[in-house]
Amino acid sequence: MLLIEDVAQSYVDMDDPAHLEFEYVRRVANVIDTLATPHAPLRALHLGGGAMTLPRYVAHTRPGSDQTVIERDSALALLIHRELPLPADAGIEIRINDGRSAVEASPGGIYDLVIADAYEGAAMPRDMTSIEFVRQVARSLAPGGTYIVNVTDVPILAFTRVQVAALRETFADVCIVAEVGMLRGRRFGNVVLAASPQAGALRTAAMGRPRPGEAAPARVVRGEALDEFVSGTQPISDAALRAMDLP
Repeated sequence: MLLIEDVAQSYVDMDDPAHLEFEYVRRVANVIDTLATPHAPLRALHLGGGAMTLPRYVAHTRPGSDQTVIERDSALALLIHRELPLPADAGIEIRINDGRSAVEASPGGIYDLVIADAYEGAAMPRDMTSIEFVRQVARSLAPGGTYIVNVTDVPILAFTRVQVAALRETFADVCIVAEVGMLRGRRFGNVVLAASPQAGALRTAAMGRPRPGEAAPARVVRGEALDEFVSGTQPISDAALRAMDLP
């Protein structure tokens, strides 16, 4: 277990990369499992690595994948290298950078999968929450690629709605995958968002299925239900974020 300031950030089973301890990580894995042909390699960009749970999962379930992990914390990357080393043949490259800069510098149309799971404390980096950033992610995706975002939020899910609004303005197909109680505003927790530039590309039927050891499926919100969820919410712009810092 990786803890940062006493907050659990990642769980890794060095003997079984398919063992996913955290609920939201299992939700992300469900989305990954629906992509392309099962077990086919992916070109993946991870924005935020933690203990590399998801890169390890992709390498295990889709051998031959070409993965880049963007981690802004060089001390954390060194810790993982020393205490939880990646397999030499995993095809995972770790780069020290911030997510926004890495996405803006990436070539267009090259990734099958981009995952945003970067946090500063309990919040996403602000420059990764704007509509402009989401457009840059869309530019980096190959046709039919998928963008997955882990959002941590509190009841009423105001931040989640803003993020969904940005995705819907940019992508042709968007859905939410989350525990039912979370969507009903009963608790603090994680909501997984998935988006594709290709209409109808998301295979939502399998995204909410329970994995081994889970008692109940997640809820997948799409189409008219997503319209209702995000109704009246607008994405946030870089300019609006800068204005928040003005005295």
